[in-house]
Amino acid sequence: MKTRRIQTQPFTDQKPGTSGLRKKVSVFQQPHYLENFVQSIFNCLADDARNLLIIGGDGRFYNREAIQIIVKMAVANGFKRILVGQQGLISTPAMSLLIRKYKADGGIILSASHNPGGPEGDFGIKFNSSNGGPAAETLTDAMYQQSLTITEYEIFEAENISLDNFFTYTIEDTQVEVINSVTDYADHLATLFDFQIIRSLLTSGSFRMIFDAMHAVTGPYAVELLQNRLGAEEGSVINKIPLEDFGGGHPDPNMEYAHELTESMFKHDAPDFGAASDGDGDRNMILGRQFFVTPSDSLAIMTANIHHIPGYKSGACGVARSMPTSQAVDRVAENLGIPCYETPTGWKYFGNLLDSNKITLCGEESFGSGSNHIREKDGLWSVLFWLNLIAIRKQSVADIVREHWKKYGRHYYARHDYEEVDKSKAEQLMSHLTEQFDQLPGSQFNGFSIVSCDDFSYTDPVDSSISTNQGLRILFDNGSRIVFRLSGTGTKGATLRLYLEWFEQETTRHEEDPHQVLAPLAEIAEQLAQIRQFTGREKPSVIT
Repeated sequence: MKTRRIQTQPFTDQKPGTSGLRKKVSVFQQPHYLENFVQSIFNCLADDARNLLIIGGDGRFYNREAIQIIVKMAVANGFKRILVGQQGLISTPAMSLLIRKYKADGGIILSASHNPGGPEGDFGIKFNSSNGGPAAETLTDAMYQQSLTITEYEIFEAENISLDNFFTYTIEDTQVEVINSVTDYADHLATLFDFQIIRSLLTSGSFRMIFDAMHAVTGPYAVELLQNRLGAEEGSVINKIPLEDFGGGHPDPNMEYAHELTESMFKHDAPDFGAASDGDGDRNMILGRQFFVTPSDSLAIMTANIHHIPGYKSGACGVARSMPTSQAVDRVAENLGIPCYETPTGWKYFGNLLDSNKITLCGEESFGSGSNHIREKDGLWSVLFWLNLIAIRKQSVADIVREHWKKYGRHYYARHDYEEVDKSKAEQLMSHLTEQFDQLPGSQFNGFSIVSCDDFSYTDPVDSSISTNQGLRILFDNGSRIVFRLSGTGTKGATLRLYLEWFEQETTRHEEDPHQVLAPLAEIAEQLAQIRQFTGREKPSVIT
């Protein structure tokens, strides 16, 4: 057995997006494609940052094969120790936890998050740094530059390791250990929440819940936490077995794709609480009986109630949200007298704020919320937060949300996704909209007055780095907003996201249909951006 240096040529399309490099499986299966990108990652790491590497993924198709390649490359590149998840599985939040717990130099996550899997589906790879969070933009840019000039990669000739059993291998001078990440993760969450009061709720006989793992990575974690440790009845976790194609489903926890859960929660005899997570375990959807909680409202309610949770008794020192996320949490922060930061989309932008102790909680409208316990969003953490809150307040999900609206007002909110749009047409739409910005302030549309328009940019308050071109905002005098953004999480064409937000203080209007309330804003968006003309679509692919 020996290290081999394989000659290669650069690929020009290996620029990481907001969540790493995502492509179709067939792209990653090309000779040298995965290897080029992995070597580009290693080339950007200092020689003294090769002590411990953690590797795992969400179990999608090609996960196992990719892990074997990466292990052999890590051995060839001089890593002293490698930890690999059993069956190749490590959820994204568990990866962040493991990196921090074992003081690893970093971790490689193999996932395309909420994107479909299977041989015809998507695959992805991203590097998380030693703080447990996604690599900073400076590092991902360096990786991309490496990928454009790479001429060779190193790989060690060795037999594949067994991923199914806990075992420690010695390959050359490297120790490779297959580990159980579920126990480490569950043990840590037990330090944050009151497991005794949650267990009392779940075993009371009067409270029923359902968690949809969507045949993705959270299945084993949810079974251990919800059923084994907290006493939820057998079968409370559905679709619990991770499958390479997610059972043919789309592992995105929203009311469109988590249809089995949604149907169960809107029946006459629905359970009291429902939740779902996504492909790699970092997103969440929260439901009450016949009641949907928007991710933006969820973050605001968590912030307003954080003092109820044992691990956060001292409250929040600050909170952050991505720019497209509704401003519901802003009102809570103002009431609590804590700072609220507005960042670009992408969890990496929360990293500096968390590391500098400027924030305790953070979240995005794309079904993601988390805290300073790790440096990723965390689906099951959010589920336990809600269960802990329900148990303490002895109220239903709907009652908790309605009480919050009564105090802070309701932010009606929706996101319209136009998926797999021709990229050039999507960019033309954004340019067409931007060209109007100088003339729009003061204009009236459907009784709304535009007060300002901009292309959102962000200056990091910690390191003063600047991120530009983060989304187009149109702000109205009544607090409403329209936001346009091109997403970087798809693998084909472009995804145009349209965000609509309408603030309503009047309690008597808090039970109206969100789509009807937001319809005037949707009409203004169409009028200004000419969405149908540029996309060729009569309606969005998905509305959440």
